[in-house]
Amino acid sequence: MSEKSEPPIDLAAGRPRADLAEVLAARTARLDEARPDAVARQEKRGLSTIRASIAALTDAGSFVEYGGLAAPARADMTGPADGIVMGTATVDGAAIVVVGYDYTVHVGSQGAISHRKTSRMFALAERNGWPVVGWWDGAGARTHDMMLPARGFSQCFVTYARLSGKVPTIAIITGRAFAGQANLAGLSDFVIATPDATMGMAGPPLVAAAFGHWLSPEEIGPMEVHEASGAIDILVPDEDSALGAARQYLSYFRGRQAGAETDAAGEAGDQGFLRDIIPESPRRAYNVRKVIEGLSDGDSMLELRPKFGKAAVTALTRIDGWPVGVIANQPMVLAGAIDSAASDKIARFIQLCDAYDIPMLFLCDTPGLMVGPEVEKTALVRHSARVLTALANADTPFMTVVLRKAYGLGYYVMGSEACEPDLLVAWPTAEFGGMGLEGAVNIIHANELAAIEDEVEKAARHKQRTDEMRTYNTALATAARFHVDDVIDPADTRAILARTLAAFPKPNPHRDRKRVVEPW
Repeated sequence: MSEKSEPPIDLAAGRPRADLAEVLAARTARLDEARPDAVARQEKRGLSTIRASIAALTDAGSFVEYGGLAAPARADMTGPADGIVMGTATVDGAAIVVVGYDYTVHVGSQGAISHRKTSRMFALAERNGWPVVGWWDGAGARTHDMMLPARGFSQCFVTYARLSGKVPTIAIITGRAFAGQANLAGLSDFVIATPDATMGMAGPPLVAAAFGHWLSPEEIGPMEVHEASGAIDILVPDEDSALGAARQYLSYFRGRQAGAETDAAGEAGDQGFLRDIIPESPRRAYNVRKVIEGLSDGDSMLELRPKFGKAAVTALTRIDGWPVGVIANQPMVLAGAIDSAASDKIARFIQLCDAYDIPMLFLCDTPGLMVGPEVEKTALVRHSARVLTALANADTPFMTVVLRKAYGLGYYVMGSEACEPDLLVAWPTAEFGGMGLEGAVNIIHANELAAIEDEVEKAARHKQRTDEMRTYNTALATAARFHVDDVIDPADTRAILARTLAAFPKPNPHRDRKRVVEPW
């Protein structure tokens, strides 16, 4: 029998034919086990390899790699998978796409072939509705590839941008993300970073070329800068925490979570503490995070951008297993007044929730929009308009609980009656008004007060008129005019919200985009 007609070798016998042996060798060469020096370099940075990170995030045995045999476009360069590991996998049984740059291959630079790979993977994510988790650790474009005649422009950034509002996208930054990698982070819905990571639109070489002196990555884009500016959504202590945050974030897009430790009424321990959380004095502050935590299941709260726009709190959480996006005023900052940063934070979060059909909960305690010449320099007129534009054009169900102050345009954009919430209730501590009551008295009773010369008498009359106005605008008085659906015992809030969430219709599955989630 000739060689050509020889039957295939029995692989089980351990004697693979030559072509298969070549393939198996190439497949093995890309793995960490075959690259101990590369693994050691990554460990020296204090980081896992990208393959180890993918394995740690995803369900065991679920990863299917795409493009693992790809090589750099230049013949004089080598590097397994052209420095990017990608494919499909599952997390808690749900399908996702994973894409990660391998910093041990040409410092994670983006080459002509790796750009083709990411474009392919992002297109598959869009076609099949798969969320994307990306590790963007790298130095941007590979300058060597600029000399390739057919290099052209990569479509990967355009393809990734088209995922906005179609599938959740998560960026994990644990190393150095510059140029193209930083751009991918900026295009993502949710950005997770660790303290030692750095990020910038240009790395040290380009910065040196522009400014004439060398800056380290840590000097260009440290994470404390990005956390304060809102460029990242959450800063976590380490890689393991980053993977945990990614898993938690993905969970909110899969509907109600089975096995919530609550009963059918949505009870979760003693809720009586909520009755005393609002101070008796309307001038005293409190931390609204305690309200959110009290209403939430266990440790289900995930706050986004906590160091940015601090007059508002935005968080994903669960109430009786249901995913909810919470938007709350923070009385501890600017007394809860809404400035430009808080406006941007709220507006973008509304877009996120609406795009993926996550019901929203507004917790209102605001004296209104911030006022004064300094805030006008920030274009608050336009930034605050973003909130109402986002909410007025959302069709995801939302609920509003007025905790205390509901004044002026601040209340208007925080899920007021005009915005047609699916549930609008107030706590007994709530008070309503077109503006702060003290300021309203100064305007309405200006002539009366001006006629009083004695300052003590004037102050007493001002208090009298303020108390009269407050009586007209209490929660009960407002409910009597049916401007809220009910005034409730704070201890019943969680149970009422849980029942309302259960009553909402299930969103229709949709593969088309409802709306873009703006990067900012």
